[in-house]
Amino acid sequence: MRYLVTGAAGFIGSQLLRTLLERGHDAIGWDAYTDYYDPALKEENAAGLPVERVDLAEDPLELEGLDGVFHLAGQPGVASFGGVFPVYVRQNVLASQRLLEAAAAARVRVTFASSSSIYGDAATYPTPEDTSPRPLAPYGITKLACEHLAHAYATEFGLEVVVVRYFTIYGPRQRPDMAFTRMVSCLAERRPFELYGDGTQSRSFTYVGDAVEATIAAMERGTQGSTFNVGGGSEVSMLEAIELLGRIANRRLEVVRMPRREGDATRTAADTTRIREALGWESKTPFDEGLAAQWRWAVDRVAAA
Repeated sequence: MRYLVTGAAGFIGSQLLRTLLERGHDAIGWDAYTDYYDPALKEENAAGLPVERVDLAEDPLELEGLDGVFHLAGQPGVASFGGVFPVYVRQNVLASQRLLEAAAAARVRVTFASSSSIYGDAATYPTPEDTSPRPLAPYGITKLACEHLAHAYATEFGLEVVVVRYFTIYGPRQRPDMAFTRMVSCLAERRPFELYGDGTQSRSFTYVGDAVEATIAAMERGTQGSTFNVGGGSEVSMLEAIELLGRIANRRLEVVRMPRREGDATRTAADTTRIREALGWESKTPFDEGLAAQWRWAVDRVAAA
């Protein structure tokens, strides 16, 4: 199959593209190499991969001849209030609208990567896909807007699209602004870790390899118009993760308490019944194994530096 991965120099996108190539697909990637974090890290992610520099919000988008598009590109992060808001509108809403328009015109199937952030502080836990969305930050609002755009293009123009909602993906090559990368880097370099909030906030942490498998399954077997939660098999608080990492590394992490960040949900917990029943997917990587893999990755980077 001939696939395109957008956001292919990112944490998840680069590993998705590599997996597709390893499985014999004719796959390419697009990435704008924005400066949300150091573009050199994105270059490192994309090393050896066929990734072209494309800005979805303004460059021509030629999708003819593709069998499918994995749309993972977007501006991440809950710190999306204030002056940065127009960036989220451009990188998420405008970029996605242009890609969906091009995909509908080319009759190309799309798997769109959304986020558990659209739920906000959800009404129920674990949270099923039909829960009313209540995003707490502009990031989640723009992701929800993209889901609505996908539905509109499906309804009005026959676009075939499946949505996956990622629940806090972690593992080697995780973005530098995310908690576990900061945590393992601080521990490896013996620096204090800034913990936002009281540490009781919890997540359905999902290992990146499992997320890649779910995303491919959604493209290959997901029914048109479906939405699937992609979440880890266990819910873990930040304090529990810090304690576990200390045991894995046999080293104590010094913690500096910081105020809660605006837009940060207290809890996420994925109900994955739908994706398990429809696609046969479930998270396979135990949390301690995934965190240990990310720790080894951090240690190797420090040693190489």
